[in-house]
Amino acid sequence: MATPSRTIPIAEPRISSSGSWRELFSGAHLAAALVLAGGVAMYAMNTFLTAALLPSTIAEVGGSEYFAWVVTAFLIASVLASMLVTRLLGRFGAARGYLLAFAVFGAGTLGAALAPNMEFFLAMRVAQGLGGGLLAGLGYAVIRQALPEHLWTRATGLISAMWGVGTLIGPALGGLFAQLGIWRWAFALLAAVSFLLGALALRALPAGRGPAHPSGRFPVAPLVALVLAAAAFSVASIVPPGPATAVAILAGTALILGFVLLDRRASSSVLPAITYRRGNPLKWIYLTLGIASAGAMLEVYLPRFGQEIAALPELPAGLLGATVSVGWSFVQIFSVSIESDRGRRRAMVLGPVLMVLGFGGYALLQLAGASAGTVWGWAAALVLAGSGIGLAFPHLSVAALRSAASPEESAKAAAGVSTAQLIANAVFSALIGVLVSLGSVLGTAAPAATAASAAATSAAVMGAGVAVLALIGVGTALRATRSLRSGSTLSPA
Repeated sequence: MATPSRTIPIAEPRISSSGSWRELFSGAHLAAALVLAGGVAMYAMNTFLTAALLPSTIAEVGGSEYFAWVVTAFLIASVLASMLVTRLLGRFGAARGYLLAFAVFGAGTLGAALAPNMEFFLAMRVAQGLGGGLLAGLGYAVIRQALPEHLWTRATGLISAMWGVGTLIGPALGGLFAQLGIWRWAFALLAAVSFLLGALALRALPAGRGPAHPSGRFPVAPLVALVLAAAAFSVASIVPPGPATAVAILAGTALILGFVLLDRRASSSVLPAITYRRGNPLKWIYLTLGIASAGAMLEVYLPRFGQEIAALPELPAGLLGATVSVGWSFVQIFSVSIESDRGRRRAMVLGPVLMVLGFGGYALLQLAGASAGTVWGWAAALVLAGSGIGLAFPHLSVAALRSAASPEESAKAAAGVSTAQLIANAVFSALIGVLVSLGSVLGTAAPAATAASAAATSAAVMGAGVAVLALIGVGTALRATRSLRSGSTLSPA
């Protein structure tokens, strides 16, 4: 006998009791919160720690020609693994699933510490990416099982704040170990922490299988299209600016569209089936989340521009590179305290608006030989942009968690938060690299160009490009909140 379909409101339900930070960090929930946040922190720290250690690594093991692929291999593996989260939970449950993810990440990290050559190091980066992609996805997907609903917003704020914390700690830790000439010990320390968190997960998280048990055939075709798209965008940032760049970008765009078409028709899709339903906000939530997280990708280039344009010493230039993360992490602490549905929807839209203003302001302030006052202006603009990310991110994440009807689709929607983030990181970090290269070409071609003026043009093109991206995010946020506000209904599959 067929089960009659039900309808549920898309709008977020009101919560009678809002959890506090104190409750989240209480004895009953502290261990679970540490595991969820620690997994994302491991991923984020590893990304920036490796960037700081790479010059020392290459100096010892060689392989400078593989420099770009150290990041590319990690990101592609992360994107692929993040899509396996619901299947991992369905087969092993939260506790053993986390243990496996930490073990894979820890083994890859320990292997990187022992790498005798760059080829082996790259193989270990793939293992790190597989474990890291699982950890990033599990953080959001396990919230529903590990914590009560009134703590979801606090928990998603804590987890997403780890991306900002990772970009603060990673470069400092990597730089310290590199300066001491013991880069291998940095990876060894990261591996040890990963193994400890894996052991903690067994005690802190539910042992049984969750409701995310997967069904249907494995979505091979959509996954292949998406991984190839990430690879194409990564190649676009590596090849010299010109026809090859355009071909790589067009190929990546075509493959992303191919992924959407294949996934939409798949019997067992990568993203929740409701992502593609008319009237459901999940597609717009994912797009806004991706654009917001991509705003932090330009931090990689900020220290370089600080030195080339304003002749900043290494330490102030490094601090400039953390400004977006500072704004993100600080504002998010207060953003999660917003309790009304209207306030949350406004935060989702205001966040991208602040990103437009911040990154646009940074682009306008690019002048060769920038004064100390101008540098402070850069920092203020970048903190403002980061504040926009921190304002919107936790509420977009919780809206995704509550956008599905069935437990399986809910788990997919939660895991899709990190999938959207990792895809955006892989795609937009490559596109930002293209903007930097394009700006450099334009700056060098200008009359009476100097190294500082060319760098200023490159930074301006980068900032303006990310501001345009954030403007698109304003549109996607408006579409998402319009659906949430209207309280449209859907029939669960």
